[in-house]
Amino acid sequence: MSVKIRLQRHGKKGKPFYWIVAADSRSKRDGKYLEKLGTYNPNTNPATIEIDIDSSVKWLQNGAQPTKTARNILSYKGVMLKYHLLGGVIKGAFNEEEAEKRFDAWLEEKAQRIDKKKSELQKLKEEKKAKALKNEKIANEARIKAQEEALALATTAVVMNDGVIEQIDSPLNLFNKPKSRFVAEFVGSHNIIRRGSHFSSLRMDKTKVSDNLSKNIKTGVRTKIADIEFLGDSARIIMKNRDQTIIASVDDVSFMKKEYIVGKEVFCHWDAKDLHDLEY
Repeated sequence: MSVKIRLQRHGKKGKPFYWIVAADSRSKRDGKYLEKLGTYNPNTNPATIEIDIDSSVKWLQNGAQPTKTARNILSYKGVMLKYHLLGGVIKGAFNEEEAEKRFDAWLEEKAQRIDKKKSELQKLKEEKKAKALKNEKIANEARIKAQEEALALATTAVVMNDGVIEQIDSPLNLFNKPKSRFVAEFVGSHNIIRRGSHFSSLRMDKTKVSDNLSKNIKTGVRTKIADIEFLGDSARIIMKNRDQTIIASVDDVSFMKKEYIVGKEVFCHWDAKDLHDLEY
């Protein structure tokens, strides 16, 4: 019986996940197999590979032929190296102890290279995030400055959406009491809070975060901190509650007084007077 070492597809559409198997070369690609040797997940960076090295080597010694992709994976995890080292033992080039010594040295060097790559990827990710936050901060500051200049000169302001008037009001009311989601998002620094079938706006600087629910807190929801954005003299605590995102803007002094950690469960709350119902 001719045996192939190949990949067997699992997972879902757009996110494949593979088993590495030894199978009869006549069987269907995703059909029956003789032994599962490991897994390959290409959805992570770097790809996640788990492999039974000794079982894979035994199949190679028994004549199993890996496909091109499977061979690349086996080489990456050191299976092909160990197979050739054991071949050297059989030929008398060196003993089994020396083979294991060489293989362990290769594994250690490989682990160091992978750790270095992960570190570089993490650094790149953090740099991209920092750059994006910096650009966002610059854009927000420019937008806020332009709005402040316009509102400072006006007693009445008009917000339009594609030629349709959304709200005509005083600058103060536009900022504190937007009538619609569009106005709230246009003004910025507002959370959109869903309450049943209705929506309300809540300024980010009026959004509070507490570790525990106390009897003094009347309105709010349980959330989990998803991310923290540092903006120089302030920070944004980004919280998730099911499919809802709520952001609290806190100054650096308040931020330092509390322990904000990504993944921590907190209670997001507000004063009823700061919650403003949106008409649409």
